[in-house]
Amino acid sequence: MKRITVLLAEDHTIVREGFRKMLELEDDLEVVGEAKDGRQAVAMVKKLRPDVVLMDIAMPLLNGLEATRQVLKVFPATKVLILSAHNDDAYVKNATEAGAVGFLIKQTSSHEVCRAIREIQNGKTFFSPSVSRRLDRLHQPSADRGHDKKAAQLTSREMEVLQLIAEGKANKETAAELGISMKTVEKHRERVMSKLDIHDTAGLTRYAISAGIIESSVQLTIV
Repeated sequence: MKRITVLLAEDHTIVREGFRKMLELEDDLEVVGEAKDGRQAVAMVKKLRPDVVLMDIAMPLLNGLEATRQVLKVFPATKVLILSAHNDDAYVKNATEAGAVGFLIKQTSSHEVCRAIREIQNGKTFFSPSVSRRLDRLHQPSADRGHDKKAAQLTSREMEVLQLIAEGKANKETAAELGISMKTVEKHRERVMSKLDIHDTAGLTRYAISAGIIESSVQLTIV
């Protein structure tokens, strides 16, 4: 029997270890790697090519939504199952638009997590019941699509810069994290502000929270 290979992408060690132990009890599932942030998750997918990525949304350096986009751009056959403590509309909508084929809230039982992995590997989608209800509502026509259009204008690099700004990183720290010059960071920052029509850090942070790029708890550490 061919096992379904799984990569765990979760920044909390104790949660990641819990998922590993849970999945190791299943004969048909195999954890092939663990990532503690979105950037590491993308790199490990390129190296390990797992069948399924169990992806947390709120991770440092690169959030799970942008990591999902980058993973699927390189390996479109990879199945991404999003995990989140929140099922807000922005999180759910952005996750599906990023290409995730499943979305589970972290209170989900171990049985449901294993079932979800098997379902998406078989070409289906899997969403927690509360998430499914939100999806039904989100698929209804809406007159207000301005927020979505603004987000769609940002490149992957600009999304990375936006996240680091919202996490309270200074330009120098952002440059070090991304391996680019401070001048390049400043240019990206200017483009982000111009595209979003937001011209202060507090506004960018609020936008990042509302778009599901970072969790609201992050705001407490930087405001």
